[in-house]
Amino acid sequence: MSIKINYKNNSSKNNSGKFIFFVDEKYTLTSLKKNLIKSEYRFIKDIISSHDLTKNIISFDLNSKKRIFLISVKKNINTSETENLGAKFFNDIKNFKQKEFYINSEVLPINQKKLIGHFLHGLKLKSYVFDKYKTKKNKNNIIINVSGKNVPSNKEQKIFNAIEEGTFYTRDLVSEPGNVLHPDEYAKRLKTLSKFGLKITVYDEKKLKKLGMNTLLGVGQGSIRGSYLVTMEWKGLKDKSKPLAFVGKGVCFDTGGISLKPAKFMEDMTYDMAGSAVVVGLMKSLALRKAKINAVGVVGLVENMPGGNAQRPGDIVKSYSGKTVEILNTDAEGRLVLADALTYTEEKFKPKFIVDLATLTGAIIVSLGSEYAGLFSNDDKLSKQLIDAGENVEEKVWRMPLNKNFDKLIDSKNADMQNINYVGGAGSTTAAQFLQRFILNKTPWAHLDIAGMAFSKYGGALNSGGATGYGVRLLNKLIEDNYE
Repeated sequence: MSIKINYKNNSSKNNSGKFIFFVDEKYTLTSLKKNLIKSEYRFIKDIISSHDLTKNIISFDLNSKKRIFLISVKKNINTSETENLGAKFFNDIKNFKQKEFYINSEVLPINQKKLIGHFLHGLKLKSYVFDKYKTKKNKNNIIINVSGKNVPSNKEQKIFNAIEEGTFYTRDLVSEPGNVLHPDEYAKRLKTLSKFGLKITVYDEKKLKKLGMNTLLGVGQGSIRGSYLVTMEWKGLKDKSKPLAFVGKGVCFDTGGISLKPAKFMEDMTYDMAGSAVVVGLMKSLALRKAKINAVGVVGLVENMPGGNAQRPGDIVKSYSGKTVEILNTDAEGRLVLADALTYTEEKFKPKFIVDLATLTGAIIVSLGSEYAGLFSNDDKLSKQLIDAGENVEEKVWRMPLNKNFDKLIDSKNADMQNINYVGGAGSTTAAQFLQRFILNKTPWAHLDIAGMAFSKYGGALNSGGATGYGVRLLNKLIEDNYE
């Protein structure tokens, strides 16, 4: 199903069609008088008296050819609530046979010029479906014709479209099965993003070995697929100012390696590359909307398999930073991928800050469920910016503790550190504490553990279940509000 928005002159006095009107919480109809003939206006006044006006959306037929939707908008509605209202409206209309609708943007109960844009943005985000492998697809289109002056400007439309495309690309990547989107294929797809103006650099195993990225390579050595580090650079400024850096875990399928996961629900481990997909979707969005910043995205792409050459519990590897790691559990692999990626990003690009994203621990789901991502950071300013951005777009984060006292839980007798806390407890914090050791030059850094947010079996406000695309809108808002 696709959504098409037409901004053109339409009249709600047409004899047929489906018409959307925004009203206040009390369903005051005065603003509709100019857009309906008298008999229709009187009919609507009579009919709503029998409806439950506590609902946000009510609809009814005026006749066999004309249907009215009344959408109530509270006085101080914010953009996130408006987008959720658009998503709710999509759920109401997705099964209609005739899918052409009309909105007069000048019929608004409040002076809310941005209402239409965010309403339609929420509707489009909710409409996403991954049906690539379905033999029968829903080919119906929803067409929404919008008239009047209170429509998004061309610039605003471009931004909405860029965010939608980036979010959908993230969802597409996360939804792909592991036999299709393995590291070799993933790296190939990232090369195609150069057409949007991104500079793509792919480091294969040979280059990674030369660089000394042994913690990343160790994760993928049991797979017949390659392992890669891919950088995506966007230069939206002519100067050479420090870029904003985003790093993502891209474990395309995670069996746990030799420390094999239980078979039940292992099929969900196709989404263990969601952190990388968020970085990719964000970089695509920034390029599409020609963001006025310099930014770099870095993703480590591996497959964690229990092959004959797989990494073993008890192995010791030397990271790109020079620090050594004892592998006590091969299923604590994401932090090994990120360790090399973080140090390399900091050293090569010298960014203003680094935000990494990963489906890193099951422990964060125990802590925060599917309501918040876990935020761990060495910087209060960056943390607050992420918290505020998350509240604004309802992609929320909750700050969790980091403290040097946790270090003793990951100190190793045989190497500089070990990759799990063998004592137990504080699983998410010790994972973040591990990552922090690979930030060598005090760069402001934040780690987002999105294990509970990247995939939803029951759906959320702006997604219908499956891959959520969580993080693209959050990081875009972070950039918009603080760095552009």
